[in-house]
Amino acid sequence: MTSPTVIIPGVIFFSYYSTMRKEKVAFMEHNTLVMQVSGHFTLETASERISMGRGEMMLIQKNQLATLTKMPVEDEEYQTIVISLQEDLLRKIVLEEQIEIGQRYTGPPNILIPSNDYLRAFFQSVLPYVRNPQEKIINSMGMLKVKEAVHLLLYTRPELAELLFDFSEPYKMDLERFMLSNFHYNVPVEKFAVLTGRSLAGFKRDFQRIFGMAPRHWLQEKRLIEARHLIESKNKKPSAIYLDLGFESLSHFSHSFKKKFGKAPTDLIV
Repeated sequence: MTSPTVIIPGVIFFSYYSTMRKEKVAFMEHNTLVMQVSGHFTLETASERISMGRGEMMLIQKNQLATLTKMPVEDEEYQTIVISLQEDLLRKIVLEEQIEIGQRYTGPPNILIPSNDYLRAFFQSVLPYVRNPQEKIINSMGMLKVKEAVHLLLYTRPELAELLFDFSEPYKMDLERFMLSNFHYNVPVEKFAVLTGRSLAGFKRDFQRIFGMAPRHWLQEKRLIEARHLIESKNKKPSAIYLDLGFESLSHFSHSFKKKFGKAPTDLIV
């Protein structure tokens, strides 16, 4: 397995993996276009699971928590190109093109993009950038490719303008339901506040009212209780679940588990 190759820092990168890789994505801050060169890509959130294979593209909406699974297929290596459609660039496009911004986007957060001749040609035009990482590509050239991607997305599906150019803040959503669905993501409390449409102070206040304790304490308790359930009822090994439950290391998980339950997680394995 090799690390992703950065083409334009924070904007375009190319990833290659020789074996299956599962990533717990903390916080997808920007709208993102994923182009699958080869292998199989799966995105899973609290509400949906969506996959794609060779030659397919997916537009992922900003402000999401998700798990990504990247898998080679048969003799085919896993390769993908990721383009971050950052808000400052999208705002510039709105100003340059005098695009009318509509209402808040309420459609699906993750969309498979149907292929056409223009998108296939764009796909091919990006490959030289990622297959020649030793070449120094100036940022202005890279940003032109990003702008081209946006325009082709709008040509293919004009209604995507509502998703791409929605600059509104997240709605103040049901905090209890959101946290019960997403507690296993290892993100700062500040990010949970943003995703639920609250200031940090408002998030902590509402959280205390709903759960009767501070967010960090509740998250630790909830993850440990879920861990015990998975070990005792599902026969899961601690090494197989600690990352999925938001713990940064197996040693930290084991120490916290023993401190709460009085025994190591391995002691519960039948």
